[in-house]
Amino acid sequence: MGGVPYDLTVDSGGDQFPVTGSAPRLSWKPASDSAGPEYELEALIDGAPQQPATSNGHLYVAWPWAALRSRQRVQWRVRTAGTNAGWSDWSGFEVGLLDPDWTASWISPVENRDPGYGQRPANILAAEFVLPAEVTSARLYATALGVYTAAINGQRAGTAELSPGTTSYDRTLYAQASDVTSALKPGRNRVDIELSDGWYRGQVGAFRIPAGWGTTLGVRAELHIELADGSRQVVVTDDTWTSTPSTTVRADLMDGQVTDYTLPAAPPFKALAGLVEAPPIAWSPAPPVRVVESRPPERLEELRPGVWVADFGQNASGWIRLEDLGPEGTRTVIEYGEHVDPDGDLSTSHLDSHRPGEPTRIFSQRDEVTAGAGAAVFEPRHTVHGFQYARISRDGATLDPAKLTMQVVHTNLRRTGEFSCSNEDLNHLYRMGEWSFLGNAVDVPTDCPTRERLAWTGDYQVFVSTATRLRDVLGFSRKWLTSVRDDQLEDGRIANFSPDGRRIKNNLDDQFAMMTGSAGWGDAIVAVPWELYKAYGDESVLAENWDAMTRWVQWALDKARTTRHLGRAQLSPEPEPFEEYLWDGTFHWGEWIEPQKRDEDGKLINPVQDNPMAWFMEDKGEVGTAYLYRSTAALAQIARVLGRSADAFKYSAIADSIREAWQAAYLRPDGTTATDTQAAYVRALSFGLLPEDLRGKATDRLVELIRSADTHLGTGFLSTGDLLPVLVEAGREDVAYELLLQRTAPSWLYMVDKGATTIWEAWEGIDQDGNAHESLNHYSKGTVLRFLYEYTLGLRQDQESVAWRSLVIAPTPGPGLTWARGSHETPNGTINVHWQLNGDELCIDADIPANTVARIIFPDGTEHAAGPGRFRAASTFPHTSTSEPRRSAATV
Repeated sequence: MGGVPYDLTVDSGGDQFPVTGSAPRLSWKPASDSAGPEYELEALIDGAPQQPATSNGHLYVAWPWAALRSRQRVQWRVRTAGTNAGWSDWSGFEVGLLDPDWTASWISPVENRDPGYGQRPANILAAEFVLPAEVTSARLYATALGVYTAAINGQRAGTAELSPGTTSYDRTLYAQASDVTSALKPGRNRVDIELSDGWYRGQVGAFRIPAGWGTTLGVRAELHIELADGSRQVVVTDDTWTSTPSTTVRADLMDGQVTDYTLPAAPPFKALAGLVEAPPIAWSPAPPVRVVESRPPERLEELRPGVWVADFGQNASGWIRLEDLGPEGTRTVIEYGEHVDPDGDLSTSHLDSHRPGEPTRIFSQRDEVTAGAGAAVFEPRHTVHGFQYARISRDGATLDPAKLTMQVVHTNLRRTGEFSCSNEDLNHLYRMGEWSFLGNAVDVPTDCPTRERLAWTGDYQVFVSTATRLRDVLGFSRKWLTSVRDDQLEDGRIANFSPDGRRIKNNLDDQFAMMTGSAGWGDAIVAVPWELYKAYGDESVLAENWDAMTRWVQWALDKARTTRHLGRAQLSPEPEPFEEYLWDGTFHWGEWIEPQKRDEDGKLINPVQDNPMAWFMEDKGEVGTAYLYRSTAALAQIARVLGRSADAFKYSAIADSIREAWQAAYLRPDGTTATDTQAAYVRALSFGLLPEDLRGKATDRLVELIRSADTHLGTGFLSTGDLLPVLVEAGREDVAYELLLQRTAPSWLYMVDKGATTIWEAWEGIDQDGNAHESLNHYSKGTVLRFLYEYTLGLRQDQESVAWRSLVIAPTPGPGLTWARGSHETPNGTINVHWQLNGDELCIDADIPANTVARIIFPDGTEHAAGPGRFRAASTFPHTSTSEPRRSAATV
């Protein structure tokens, strides 16, 4: 680091090495003593030096040389111009096999029978070939319609899992590149590709609906080999390949995998060529899904003869690796879940799915293996599960805990944030939120890793600003946003989740299509790119989503103008002029999962299940109009960034009209709102919907509602992440910390006290009797981690800053907190913050990276300018709250 640029990257993913298209963008972090913005770049392309290039910036620098060709290998480095500093270390990447250069055919397995969705086996597509000399280099390029694993001479190719990942397969398909040099040898060689349904043809969602991408699986692969004698050889998928049934006799991503190692070898069939069509092959901007950790069981209890329950101490996403399968013919069944009953047995009934008037869908995650004659390891790489516990059943054989591990599987996201403090409960809460996000980051941001496992737009919309604090999610999010655009309906609506295996855009008569286009969910197409731009400074994420953003907002504006909620129409047949900006006439999910009330018998009331029609027809226009304002105002800001002045003026004016309409319909003169809920006040304060003179009154009413709930939160899915920040910004950090440290439900520390290792979907995910409810791994309420960063630690980006060029360090120590420590890896380098409370003195230490400035604000109002470099200062700590609003009030 020091005096040279470091951390050189390209804007692309890759497994063993970065793999790009023809014109990758280059980024690096400036030297700590960087004095200017100019840089010099050098590159070697296939070993050939290129003419040196220059750049005025260090983020997302356009490729400065000629467009790259397929399979080229690049080394590049950079240095600060006009200095005596040396060059950075060399950094390397490879160009993938670009779509026009693929010569392989799509091939498909021979499937003589179809047992149905969730029951289909995997198949092996294979080829043998002879190499006349030693191998100096070899790359396997492969993709599939389905999920595939590849091996060369029995040695797995690469380290990625669940390839090629999930996309909207009608429009986007990614390939993977692997270095397989060490697996090849002179003489006869063999390549095997095991193919299963995966996301392409498997089951979707809580009710296991068949995916609608296609009915026939396919593989396309090319093996490019360079030999020691200077010759080259290419092996491609074509009709000379063979197809045989796999020992994986059942493979489904949702339900599980069954493998039988006693099956005799089946005679090969000729693979079927040319049966499938696919979109052009591309290369993903996201890191790969990998096994990122192996965890032994913390406890293994034998409940009864031949039945054990393993507790791995952490709810996560992945599978079990079993190295001891027992004698030949031994059958082992592994069932996965998040909870155990009072007897210590696995319990999954809380994940069953219910739909009024229909039979309950019983939840199951189940793997099975039958041991063969030789030693083998069972690792079910054609499925994935969410679990902390596993029930393992095996007749007539023992189970060695040393041969049993949890393989934690998710996208290998780079860590960018750290947090700890003097309150161990808050540290535990932080770890819960982090694990919850990672367990839901298996190639796309899902809601839960168990029951639904869908990439709901609303979930990521509320969490993305927290995700950027935890991990580098730029490439991961750009990949997902491609699917969101791919799934957008013709009229501009955004699908509820993407990739959308139900393909609502092609099935508009589906009942679910009526529930597509909700505020807070569809708004992800605006909110997520905007947050990514603010965090990383990448304008391209705004540009590539601009059309989808405007189509979504225009659809919502059209619906606001042309539809009215039935209740409003009944009260006043003639609409008020402002109503053309009220978005209340179409379906909205609403605040979603607010703390449930109880009936006279103490039973929780679920409005969606108990009276679904009333819930469906409820007027949620306050939520809809608030989000329409926020998205339209954000569009105006995005337009300014993109240089679209006319659009900026247009959307700014529309946003003003929406804000006025919201005030006319939902705001009373005394500062209270028509819906009068905690969520409504949080949204009004956070989104900037209120006149300045009513913000104080709205805050007072919010505090009244919190106190009337015995100092418990009453927010749900959409507004929980903003609850504590708006209280602190309004000078009520006392109430914010009372909520944060509340130990009875609904609260975060109730989860901690109940032994949670991830964030729950329901506030009372485990009730007082120890019974589980809903998903126990649902990250939306983990947005509280952003509060820990921005207020407890005090580290946040300045309001007008982009890519953390300007930041604020302003700790708000809560009751009993004596220190906090944390860091954030920004595009300019690492920020380190540590504060310590010693009696009446608060000391702040900070490291500010190059090209970054900071304002350090102490609780007593003392302010310092700092950066780049080291900062250390102390000031008197006022032990009582002033109840005065902070100077940096939250705005849109």
